[in-house]
Amino acid sequence: MKTAREVLNGLKWSEDKDFSLVRVLYVHRGAPGDSMELDGNAITGLDQLFFHTSDADIPYHRIYKITYGGHTVFYRKRALTGPEKK
Repeated sequence: MKTAREVLNGLKWSEDKDFSLVRVLYVHRGAPGDSMELDGNAITGLDQLFFHTSDADIPYHRIYKITYGGHTVFYRKRALTGPEKK
């Protein structure tokens, strides 16, 4: 299985893909449902350990789903967080 980093890099640098069609869902503690979502246009850079937005540097291990054009291209089960974790 490819890593989230490999999937994002493949979508970013593929000439036949439109990176604005990418949606990334990731764990963000304190956000509603401990989750945030952003599109490819919000990603300003891809490093070895983090992807970057204008507001934050987010580690790849927080990504649990990537879609392209509405189709899931990466999925990893989220760990439970907060009060529901037992």
